[in-house]
Amino acid sequence: MFPAPLPDEEAVAMRPINHLVLAGHDLEAMRAAYQDLGFTVAPRGQHPFGTANHVIQLHGAYLELLAVTRAQDVIEHGDRQFSFSAFHRDYLARHEGFSAFVLGTPDAHADRKAWQAAGLHAYEPFDFSRMATLPGGEDVRVGFTIAFVSDPALPWIGMFACQHFRPDYYEQPQYLKHANSATNIEEVWIACERPDAIRPFLGKFMGGDGTAQGSGRIDFPTPTGSVVLASPREFEQAFGLAPPHPQDGPHLAALVVGCQSLEPIARRGIARRGDRHIVPPGKAFGLALAFARSTRR
Repeated sequence: MFPAPLPDEEAVAMRPINHLVLAGHDLEAMRAAYQDLGFTVAPRGQHPFGTANHVIQLHGAYLELLAVTRAQDVIEHGDRQFSFSAFHRDYLARHEGFSAFVLGTPDAHADRKAWQAAGLHAYEPFDFSRMATLPGGEDVRVGFTIAFVSDPALPWIGMFACQHFRPDYYEQPQYLKHANSATNIEEVWIACERPDAIRPFLGKFMGGDGTAQGSGRIDFPTPTGSVVLASPREFEQAFGLAPPHPQDGPHLAALVVGCQSLEPIARRGIARRGDRHIVPPGKAFGLALAFARSTRR
């Protein structure tokens, strides 16, 4: 297992990033594009509620490429239940993009209670399972309990905690080896006009207050990468482009992947800005995808 960084006290308190969701219309096109970027992409999985995915495993977390593939199986939202598939159907009716970030948890039910006690709108946990394929071709069943939260100020960011019952599936050595030398998530960027306005909600969701980096940026460090709240100006300074979906209000806008070396990315002709190589949203299915030297050693 790739060694984790030495955590500080706040990182220990923060719930870790478990995975991130990138939603698109054509799952096969997404798989091919990310494979061309040098990622090893795990075989396709089908959810029982109408979505399908390919997973890119990284050390400590993963990226989920997702599409709605069986519209007839989509589950609608309920009074006490948030529907993952209905959210993504509605999200994709607007555009493709970086749709959800997910925290890891050993107990999704306990998280829901904690969020409710903190005044957040938390939904009944949802249990499901699906089949997955190991690198050797063996099929295994992986199971999850997920607990959602929402806030009217962030209508187009999916947020939930995921409790895995086969976490070993997401630590397969063959799937963790990438031609681009990717190893881990460094940063997840949320673009918003007023970072301070959503800081309290995000702090309660993640389990820590975050650290201000000037007037337009707040960092929430976790053991598996940082979540960065940034103004459009801060985002543009970092990535050289405007946030991709300003009409959504606060939205997931960029992912920074840590790599052991940037040479494989440079050989693919991906433009460099400062210490990062950046794939623009038009070529990455709606998010700014950056590659940087990993800070983990």
